[in-house]
This record gives sequence, structure tokens and C-alpha cells, in this order.
Amino acid sequence: MEEGFPELKNDTFLRAAWGEETDYTPVWCMRQAGRYLPEFRETRAAQDFFSTCRSPEACCELTLQPLRRFPLDAAIIFSDILVVPQALGMEVTMVPGKGPSFPEPLREERDLERLRDPAVVASELGYVFQAITLTRQRLAGRVPLIGFAGAPWTLMAYMVEGGGSSTMAQAKRWLYQRPQASHQLLRILTDALIPYLVGQVVAGAQALQLFESHAGHLGPHLFNKFALPYIRDVAKRVKARLQESGLAPVPMIIFAKDGHFALEELAQAGYEVVGLDWTVAPKKARERVGKTVTLQGNLDPCALYASEEEIGQLVKQMLDDFGPQRYIANLGHGLYPDMDPEHVGAFVDAVHRHSRLLRQN
Repeated sequence: MEEGFPELKNDTFLRAAWGEETDYTPVWCMRQAGRYLPEFRETRAAQDFFSTCRSPEACCELTLQPLRRFPLDAAIIFSDILVVPQALGMEVTMVPGKGPSFPEPLREERDLERLRDPAVVASELGYVFQAITLTRQRLAGRVPLIGFAGAPWTLMAYMVEGGGSSTMAQAKRWLYQRPQASHQLLRILTDALIPYLVGQVVAGAQALQLFESHAGHLGPHLFNKFALPYIRDVAKRVKARLQESGLAPVPMIIFAKDGHFALEELAQAGYEVVGLDWTVAPKKARERVGKTVTLQGNLDPCALYASEEEIGQLVKQMLDDFGPQRYIANLGHGLYPDMDPEHVGAFVDAVHRHSRLLRQN
């Protein structure tokens, strides 16, 4: 038991992440604290998005809401990957109906001089650490708490594009026209992420997920040059820093959306768990990564629009394909705002039910 935190009662998620045997398949959902929950919309209505992120009390409440409804096997702290660019001094707003927007994106190489020293980032993000500690206390050991961050390329893409984009052409233009400056920016982001992720563990996070949400915009060539080295570096340095600080290791998850072309490389990047999106066939993924890592995923979130009966069938098929061990059930992407909470419950229950049956047979 860790100092000052309630004893963990359900460690199924952590056991699966470490590749240990479990009695059933653990399940959580990306964006499980989200707008599909009426209570989430109610809590969030009071203030703008990033003000909510900066309120430990609000983040804690939002993190716990889905656990009151569903028997999920993990909680993930409510926050956003773009708090890191904010901490580096960039202005980011959340535009309702549009998503994140950077009024002054990085346009020229000299714009990198505007960024703060990455060493100060963790001190700017104390509100995330406070939220994690508060949530860890209030969880009372029910399930483990996951911390997270965006991977360097994904953060760079937002910072250069100034928001979401269907092509990421501005960010990719940097990779081709300004490779040196691109590597400089990716190093700055990596240097910021290490103390941020380690700080989350110090604050009470029991696992960490790195989101490479924009992996799919890069083909194998660009990915191997501008994304993978930094993904590897994050895992290596976070683990080394935890060890130097005398902290117990935590399992790390890499989720590279649409990064199926790099599955083997990701499985050897130093993470215990590789998250899959719904475009990857579980059986083929298992063949490609071998037995060395745990897989997480990967039901198409839109499958939750199906009837509860069909959700049960789809879950059964997914569990059969992944196999009973070294597996954490999840969606292949986050929950969408118009999804029915009842169907999320059906998904969670189906995973628990079918995975127990699978082990009996």
C-alpha cells in the first residue's frame, strides 16, 4: 500500500496491464467522463472548459461520475492533453462546437522562442496533480487511477495547425521543410512531458497513458522519424526518473490512433500496453505483437449505437479474438456526446459477463 492512500480493492486493470493473470477482463472507456452523461453536462455548464480543467474539485467530480453509474475497472483523470502547450505559454481556447483553438499558432521557426522553458511546465500544472491526489483519496481504493498526456507529435500538430485539421498539412509542412526546428520543438515537448508524467505518479496516478492521437496523419516514414523516437524516449525517461526517485514503477499505455502501420514498433517502444483503434483486427494485432505486451481496445465506439443485444454479440466476438489474458477491454476511440449511457453500461457488463464465461470454457 502506498503512503497516505486507501488500499486498492480492485487491481484487475493493473494486473492485466502488467501481463499477470486475471479472473475476468478489465474494462474502462476513453472519454468515460464525457458529455454523454447528463450529470457531466450539468457539472460542466457552470464554467468554460479549461477553467474546469484548472479546478481540482471539478476534475475529481467529473472523474468519479462514470464510476457511480458503471462497474468500470479503472478511472482516468479528467483533464486535457492541451494543458501542456498552455503551460509552455501558448494560449488555447475551447470553442464550443469546434474544438480547441490556438489564436497564435507556431508559424515560423522563431516562434519557438516564445515557448517557456520546459523545466517550468510541471510547476504550471500543479492543478492537475492536485486533482489526481484528491481523486485518488475519494476513489477510496475502488479502482486504479490513470494519468495521461498527449505525445510530442500530437501536441506539435495542434500547436502548428492552431487546432484540429483533416490533413495536418501545416504541421507536416514543418516536418518536410523545417526538420531541424521540428525536432527542436519535439524535444521541448518531450522535456516538458517527463516531469509532468512523473509528477502525476507522485500525485497518485497508478498508470499512465500517452495519446498519439494524430499518428494516422503520418505514414511509416514520418512516424519513424518524428513520432516513434519521442514515444520511446518518454517511456524510457519516465521509467528512469521514477526509479531514481525511489517510486514504484507504473504500467504505461501507448495509444497511437490509426498507427496500425507501426504496431510492431509500438509493441517494442517500452510500454506495457498498446492501445488499438477499431480499424485493427484483434487476432492479427495479437499475431503481430506477440505475447510480450498487453493489448487494449478496440470496439468501434459507434457500435454503442447498436441494440444492447448486438453490443453483447460484438463484445463476445471481440473477447474471443483478443483472448482471455494480456488484454484490457476498451473502445477504439473516445465515447461520443450523443451516446446512450445505458448502452455504455451494456458494453461494460458484456465484457465482465463474457470474459468470465470465456475463462470457464
